[in-house]
Amino acid sequence: MNISERAAVAAESEERAHEEPANGATRGIRPTREVVWQPQLNAAEAHWRDLAAELSATYFAPLAAEIDASQRYPLETVQRLRDSGIASMVLPARHGGGGASLVAYCAVVEEIAQTCASTSGIVATIQLGAAPLLLLRDEALKSELLRGLIERGEAISFALSERHAGSDPASMQTLATPEDGGWRIRGEKCWIGGGGAAHWYVVFAQTQAGAGKHGIAAFLVDAKAPGVDDSQLEDKMGMRGTRTATIELDTWVAQARMLAPPGDGLRMAFGSLDVGRIGVAAQACGMALAAFRLAVEYAAKRRTFGQLLIDHQALGFNLADLAARLSAARALTYEAARAHDNGLDVSVLAAQAKLIASETSHDVIDAALQIFGGAGYVKPNPVERLYRDQRVTEIYEGTSEIQRLLIARAIRAQATGESA
Repeated sequence: MNISERAAVAAESEERAHEEPANGATRGIRPTREVVWQPQLNAAEAHWRDLAAELSATYFAPLAAEIDASQRYPLETVQRLRDSGIASMVLPARHGGGGASLVAYCAVVEEIAQTCASTSGIVATIQLGAAPLLLLRDEALKSELLRGLIERGEAISFALSERHAGSDPASMQTLATPEDGGWRIRGEKCWIGGGGAAHWYVVFAQTQAGAGKHGIAAFLVDAKAPGVDDSQLEDKMGMRGTRTATIELDTWVAQARMLAPPGDGLRMAFGSLDVGRIGVAAQACGMALAAFRLAVEYAAKRRTFGQLLIDHQALGFNLADLAARLSAARALTYEAARAHDNGLDVSVLAAQAKLIASETSHDVIDAALQIFGGAGYVKPNPVERLYRDQRVTEIYEGTSEIQRLLIARAIRAQATGESA
């Protein structure tokens, strides 16, 4: 089924969703018998989730260990994501995308992350790269760029972070200066997801030294343009099937490729990151779900001191705590996604979801490894890979410390009546 056919099926499901209850009785929606909280999905959302589950079982899971071991970027997986419509699922239907909700996107990312975290990372990178385009006010430019992404598979990567300006992007050193009716961009961007595989980069740059956030603009940079070097790839601890690169820039960009003028660049970046953080929360929940289920299955079979591991009260209480925390993390993540779909400002809710989901995921996977003992510390146990893959969810798209800072500022603003 091609992208347009997938979009048509999703649109038909969306229409039915308005007539069908989202209470677990809707066809295709899983019953809520599991101890860990399950999201209530409408027909369209369940369609996307089930598609992701099918692709994961058939294609992504069998490749997971191999691409991790070889640190290979799986081009065949990227093509399947495009052909299935998942790569463009959240893009507007009027531009040829799937028109899916953020809830549906979270269900897809969570589902894929349970079998191959690297593939879920590829999905998230594609979405984050496209997010700034959705914020464009120029509809003609938006349509042109989205069509390139959807119809020609032109991957876009989000280039914000710098080696000394990761958590504080307002202090970035990449500089854009006027030149020949356009802009000369000079600088370095680090830890760029999809780097080396992208066709375009959304590059955020300072237009006036010392101007801070007021001088930052956003530009669309051709990855193949003279003066763009994205060949330096990182050798990562986890998510080894994704590409992460340093981007060296000394290139000219036309004025027409300025996506956000000076002063609006960080606004575009933060608006994109709000959605990205909810996706990272879903990714973290997916990895935690996989580890939790593996640990429970193992504890229900492994015997020590004459009884099953799961019958030891200390372990049972630990699993109970983890199930409750994972339920809370999932519920908060989907609530943030639903709020975004309803047009609400989710900057604080997204920070809360990412913080809680990523740190809960850390604890769940750590506990799962401990339950397996030595068997969980070595390959090919999936928990070993999950332990490495999960760690970055507490770092990228804003560290846990940054999420706490954003939430603390919001609390202060509410208490004092001052702007955050």
